[in-house]
Amino acid sequence: MKKTAFIAIVGRPNVGKSTLLNSILGEKVAIVSKKPQTTRNRITGIHTVGENQFVFLDTPGIHSPRTRLGDFMVKTTAETLGGVDSAILVVEAREQVGDIEAKIISRFKSDGIRAILVINKIDAVSKENIVKTISAYAEAFDFEAVIPIAAKNGKGVDTVVSECEKFLAESDWFFPDDIATDQPEKQIAAEIIREKLLRSLDEEIPHGTAVTIEEWKEKRGTVSIRAEIYCEKASHKGIIIGKGAATIKRIGMYAREDIEKMLDTKVFLDLYVRVKENWRDSDFNISNFGYKEEM
Repeated sequence: MKKTAFIAIVGRPNVGKSTLLNSILGEKVAIVSKKPQTTRNRITGIHTVGENQFVFLDTPGIHSPRTRLGDFMVKTTAETLGGVDSAILVVEAREQVGDIEAKIISRFKSDGIRAILVINKIDAVSKENIVKTISAYAEAFDFEAVIPIAAKNGKGVDTVVSECEKFLAESDWFFPDDIATDQPEKQIAAEIIREKLLRSLDEEIPHGTAVTIEEWKEKRGTVSIRAEIYCEKASHKGIIIGKGAATIKRIGMYAREDIEKMLDTKVFLDLYVRVKENWRDSDFNISNFGYKEEM
């Protein structure tokens, strides 16, 4: 008997939602970095075990947006919650329920969404803080389960999947059993490049970048990719390229290594940097760079 469930993974920025998804799947389908607001689109992760298919929907972190792109990200999360009946709320250990988490819980209550609470990064806090966090959230909502984990090293992740079994319902699967995501390879490649930007650049510059794949050629067991990196200021372009093109070369090297792992083939990657001022406040550019509302 086949069963399935659509489960939203929600929370504030930088709590480890994408790390949790990647750990569940055992492979990288969502980029991660230490910087907040890394995830911009909804990412679908498909985990099929036996007759059970879990469809996890990783969402952008809920925050107070300052740009049209930020508005899009918050709207994406809200719309994702509107299409599921189960969710995982990922938090860090805190003695009180934060304002953002309180808003998410309010949505759970109004929409009748069943949810699991995941307390991430427990390897960095005391047991006392974890106990206080559990107590605070127990008063706020009747969670189906409360699971302390360390997603980065996989601790507790199997328990999360086991607890999600209670959300499964008898249904035909929506995806083949041999895929981990419905994202096109080009989209994943663009996101990998953006991840390397996030990891290589400081402060606000990477948040003002977008990546598009302009050319993708497959020939004789190799893939040649031409990607364009967009930034918002001419001064940012110089920083991304770096002295003697050292920074852009490093970004390209790290991105190529990950893309080769994904495609399991030799990759030639060319990166070009363009300036598109204030693109994050342009609906046209936001859509053109791939940040489109789900149909």
